[in-house]
This record gives sequence, C-alpha cells and structure tokens, in this order.
Amino acid sequence: MIFIPGGTFRMGSDKHYPEEAPAHRVTVDAFWIDRTPVTNREFRKFVNATGYVTFAELKPDAKDYPGALPHMLKAGSLVFMPPKHAVDTRDWSRWWNFKFGADWRRPCGPRSSISGLDDHPVVHVAYRDAEAYAKWAGKELLTEAEWEFAARGGLDDAEFAWGDELAPGGRQMANTWQGVFPHENLKIDGYERTSPVTAFPPNGYGVYDMIGNVWEWTADWWSAQHEADAPKACCIPENPRGGPEAASLDPCQPQIRIPRKVLKGGSHLCAPNYCRRYRPAARHAEPVDTSTGHVGFRCVVRKGKSPM
Repeated sequence: MIFIPGGTFRMGSDKHYPEEAPAHRVTVDAFWIDRTPVTNREFRKFVNATGYVTFAELKPDAKDYPGALPHMLKAGSLVFMPPKHAVDTRDWSRWWNFKFGADWRRPCGPRSSISGLDDHPVVHVAYRDAEAYAKWAGKELLTEAEWEFAARGGLDDAEFAWGDELAPGGRQMANTWQGVFPHENLKIDGYERTSPVTAFPPNGYGVYDMIGNVWEWTADWWSAQHEADAPKACCIPENPRGGPEAASLDPCQPQIRIPRKVLKGGSHLCAPNYCRRYRPAARHAEPVDTSTGHVGFRCVVRKGKSPM
C-alpha cells in the first residue's frame, strides 16, 4: 500500500459534467491506499480462502426483480460488445450485452478465461463483492473524497492525474479509448480491453491506474451534484440519500429501484467523443446490484490502523 498524507484540496469541477459541480474544498485525513486496483491474482486468493461466490455467479431472486422476464433470471454480467459501425451513443444497449455465464473468471462469457491476466484488474464485481474482499483483507473501500485526493497525486485542480494535457508529447498516460467510440478502437495505448495494473506511469503519490483501465467502486452513495460544503471525507453516509438520484430506474422495469454508489476514475471505454471521464473529478452512478467488464475496485486503510 501507499501512504497518502492528509490535506485539503479542491474536489470536483465546474468545467465538465454537471454532476461534478460545484468544485469545493475538502479536507481528508491521512490514509493508506492500495498501490493498484485489486487484481485477478489477489481476488483469486480471496475466493480460494473463503469460498466466496460473486454476485454475477448467482441466479437473481425473482422477488428482488418484480416483473422481470423469467428467461433473464440467470447468472451473468454485462460484457462490452463493440458494434461494427457507428451507432447512437445515447443507447448503451448497442454495445453492452448481458451474457449468461460471464463473471470474474470468465470476463467475456462462458468460453473466455483470465489465463494470462493475473496482473489485470478483477472485473465483474458488484459492490457487495468489493466490500466482502475489503473486509477479508482487513481494509475498507475508499470514500469518494479519499479516492479523488489520492488520484490527483498532489496536483490540486489539474484536469488529469498527471497535469493538464491528456497525452503529453503524444504519450498515453492511461488505458482509455482512442478512436470513435464504440465501434472504432485504434488501440494507440496498446490495449483493447483491460491492461496490467502497472502498465502506465504512477501518479505523484506513486499510485497506479487511478485513471482509466477500470472504474472503481467507492463507499459513497450517489448524489446528482456535490454538496457545496462537503462533510469530512472519512465520514461515510450510513444510508442512501433520499430522492430519485439515490436509486436507478431500470428502463425495462421502471418499478425496480436500485440504490447506486459512486464510481471513480473512468475506464478503457472512456473516449473523447463519448465519455470524457478519465479525470480525477469525474464521477458516475452505478447500481449496487450491477457488475460489468469495466468496473473494479481498490481498498484503503485509514489513520490509526496499520496496513497488513
């Protein structure tokens, strides 16, 4: 783990997506953060030690999804499947496919595997899976403020984790999308999907992969905007915030309301023409019962405790 000194920083942004506003000053205590996202190798150790079964490996309970089509109540997860031509980017169903049998061991479906991907971030983990791993490891999930403070690497108010230029001198600093999303992936950074967690340079604190590769779960419940006067970063809300922003509405089953947590960091699917969220200030809402091929996590040990 990497030690992050506490401090006050400017969180959020008034220059990009509305959910990142308002930019505001936040103070965080010192903490230890995982040097990289949790990898397939590390997650396998957890599963082997505990027999844990991830959310994507379990058949959904019909009572939790009233009105759901019976044939869809099978174990699986969302897999990115690029279309062969340009599509309406307002319709995410054109590239996300719920595949039965997709999970952390089989990230692209039943016939795939993580052979040779030990150093890639684990994916297809729902929020409860990340929480379970963190508890087993004697750690916790980061708050959004802790995550953003660590991602900035000491560069307060810079657009990216490494400065104000996306690719300084033409150098790719993170695993993001080059080309026109979702059908044209130029792979200038060398990767089509996930990459090894140390494939790109660390930030100013020595932490890897805070930007791109995979989105990362945080402990914070989603809100449509930041509070102007944010609470102390170590104070995690105990319950979801009220109002429609605290739950997602399934477009196919609008009667199902699922609480959402904040994701940070962007992923290998973030592109200039679609999702410019490869920045520390960027944030995204994710239903707690959802797992996908571009979401992972890392952990924290807070002040007063020692990392293992």
